[in-house]
Amino acid sequence: MNEFFSADKKIFTATAPGRLDVMGGIADYSGSLLLQMPIKQTTTVQVQQRVDTNIIIRSLDAKNKAENFLIDAEALSHKDIKDAAALIHAMPGGDWAAYITGCYIVLHQQKKIPLTGLNILVQSTVPPGKGVSSSAALEVAVMCALCKLFDISLRETELPLLAQQAENLVVGAPCGLMDQLSSYLGQKNKLLPLICQPHTVLPAVKIPTGISFCAIDSGIRHAVSGASYGDVRTAAFMAYTIIALQAGCSLNDLQLAKSSGQWSALPYQGFLGNIPLTVFENEYINSLPEQISGEDFLKRYELSIDAVTEIAPGKTYRLKSCAKHPVQENSRINSFMKLIQNFPKPAEREGTLKQMGKMMFESHAGYSDIGLGNENTDEIVEMVRSAGPGSHVYGARITGGGSGGTVCLLCYGKEGKATAKEIFKQYRSKYKIKSFFFSGSTDGALVLNNMG
Repeated sequence: MNEFFSADKKIFTATAPGRLDVMGGIADYSGSLLLQMPIKQTTTVQVQQRVDTNIIIRSLDAKNKAENFLIDAEALSHKDIKDAAALIHAMPGGDWAAYITGCYIVLHQQKKIPLTGLNILVQSTVPPGKGVSSSAALEVAVMCALCKLFDISLRETELPLLAQQAENLVVGAPCGLMDQLSSYLGQKNKLLPLICQPHTVLPAVKIPTGISFCAIDSGIRHAVSGASYGDVRTAAFMAYTIIALQAGCSLNDLQLAKSSGQWSALPYQGFLGNIPLTVFENEYINSLPEQISGEDFLKRYELSIDAVTEIAPGKTYRLKSCAKHPVQENSRINSFMKLIQNFPKPAEREGTLKQMGKMMFESHAGYSDIGLGNENTDEIVEMVRSAGPGSHVYGARITGGGSGGTVCLLCYGKEGKATAKEIFKQYRSKYKIKSFFFSGSTDGALVLNNMG
C-alpha cells in the first residue's frame, strides 16, 4: 500500500458493509416495505489527491492480488454522463471500474467537485456476485471517502441516492435504492425497514434475542445487470401502466410523470406496493395479461413510467406474476415486521417463528413465479424446510435480485445456527465448490480517521 500512495498528501478512508436482504428484494422498485440487515463483511476505500490528472484505481482481493485501472480525468471532464460511461466501459477493466469512477462522475455533475487526479485503493471482504450487495458497499464507501476528501456534506439519504445514480447511469444496472440505503444506514443486529418511494427510512427494528438471520451462498453467480432482472422490473412497470389507466389515469398523465420524475399525483403514487392486496386481487389482477410482447404493449399502452428500463419490442414480458409478487410481498413484510416487533414470550414463540418462516418460504416461491428462481437456491431452501422447526430453522428465501446468489435463513438459538452451518457444509460438500456462510452483522458506513 505504501508504494501506491504519495507520502506528502492526506489519505481519506471509508468503509461500508454488504447487506443481507431478509425480506423484500426486488420489490424495492415497486415501493414495497423492505427489511435489510448489514452483514459483517465490508469494503474499505482509500482516496488521495494527485498532482497530475490521472485517476489510478487499484483493487486488492483477499489474497492481495491487484487489478489496476487508469483513466485521465481530462478525458471525462467535458463529457455528459452517457458518453463518460461509454468511454469507461470501452477500456480494459472498465466494467468494474465503472462503479468507482461512476461515483466520482456523479459527484462532479451533481455537487460540482473538480475532476482531478486521484489514487483510489479498494479492499473488500464482501464477495461479489453473491447477492449481498458488494456493488453498493463499494459505491457507498467510495462516495463517503470522496465526500470527506472534497469536504461535502450530504443529507441523510442523499449519499445513497447519488450512489444509486452511479450504478444506474454509469454501471448500467437498473437497481433499486435498497442496497445503497442499507449499506449506508444499517445498524448492527437490527433490521432496517425501507420504503423506496423513493427513500423513506423507518426506525430500525431490533432483532429479538435468539433470532438470527444467517445466509448460505449457492455458488451461482448473481448479477442485477443481467437481462432477467431487467425484464422483471420492466414487466412490473408495464403492469402498473395498465392498472393506472384502469384507475382513471391518462397516457398524458403517465408521460408527464415519467418526464418530471414526479409520481405523487398518479394512482397509488406510481407504486404497485401501495395497492392493498385485496384491492389488487378484486380489481386489477384479472385485467393483466399473463404475458405480452413488448411490441403489442407499446402499440396499446405506449410507455411505462420507469426511467431506467426500456421496453424491448421483441421480448415477451410476464405482467401478471411480475405485478402480483411485489403486492403480495409488501403485505407479507408488513406482517413479518409486526411479528418481530411484538415477539412473544417463550410459550408462544414457536408459533410466531413458524408464521415468519412460512412468509419467507412464500417470498421464495414468488421469485420462482416471476422467473428469478434457481435450482441451487431451491435446493438450499428445501434443505431448510426438511430440517424444519425441530432443528430450530424456520424459513428461507432467495435474496436480492435472485437468479442465484444467496439464501437467507431464519434460525433460532444456538441449535438453529448449528443446523444452518450443517446445511451449508452438506451443500458445499455435495457440489465441491468454494462457498460462503454469512453470520452476524455490523453498523453501516463509517468514515475513518485521515492518514497523513
